[in-house]
Amino acid sequence: MMTPVTLTIAGSDSSGGAGIQADLKSFAALGVYGASAITALTAQNTTGVRGIHPVPASFVTAQIDAVFSDLDVGAVKIGMLAQAETIVAIAGALKRWAPRHVVLDPVMVATSGDRLLAAEAVDALKTMLFPLASLITPNLPEAAALLNEPVAASEPDVARQGRQLLAMGCRAVLVKGGHGHGTESIDYLIDGARSIALAAPRIATANTHGTGCSLSSAIAAGLAKGEAMETAVRNAKAWITDAIAAADRFAVGHGHGPVHHFHKYY
Repeated sequence: MMTPVTLTIAGSDSSGGAGIQADLKSFAALGVYGASAITALTAQNTTGVRGIHPVPASFVTAQIDAVFSDLDVGAVKIGMLAQAETIVAIAGALKRWAPRHVVLDPVMVATSGDRLLAAEAVDALKTMLFPLASLITPNLPEAAALLNEPVAASEPDVARQGRQLLAMGCRAVLVKGGHGHGTESIDYLIDGARSIALAAPRIATANTHGTGCSLSSAIAAGLAKGEAMETAVRNAKAWITDAIAAADRFAVGHGHGPVHHFHKYY
């Protein structure tokens, strides 16, 4: 019996709420073994990012190769990439190892508003990694930024932007509605044939640090366990909604605190 394994390729969050720390917590909470390849170190806390130290691209490659050469990776989650050289290295590694599933969270700006991806790296992200992705998971502002358009304000606009992103080569797009308005947070899963609206109650809390990282990791965990894409997305959304609802059980930091990854256990 093989243990499901998911690899996160992302940046490190020194405060533990986002990045690889959130990814590994998500994997563990959902019963999947987590491995990691670190793309950048960040000096950050719940109030903001104080510094970013990119890992050399060659060492990112070395980490990925070390994991794939030994572990049976069922899915890859990609988060913070920081710079174009890292994107080139990851694209090359993914082509060599050909993982079954790749969930790409196009992390551009932190919850605090700090930029996490160099502006000149955005084109490389779209042209080199989107075509390798099973799913990309932009939020509303990220989808707009990737397309150089205003943030979508209606369901038809969200669906149109999702289809434009889909045309860049990925197999499916999940446009996350957490930055929207109203009593429900509605995500839209868009593939070649349909657009599925996934609604959940909008939760009033400031503790949303790491939400996007954790959701994409939860989807990757589901795919590693053999779930179909729609099932993995639905299960991950239900799980992250509960993690956000339980976030106020924590008293961590003075800014946007973390979600509660282990809400089922304590």
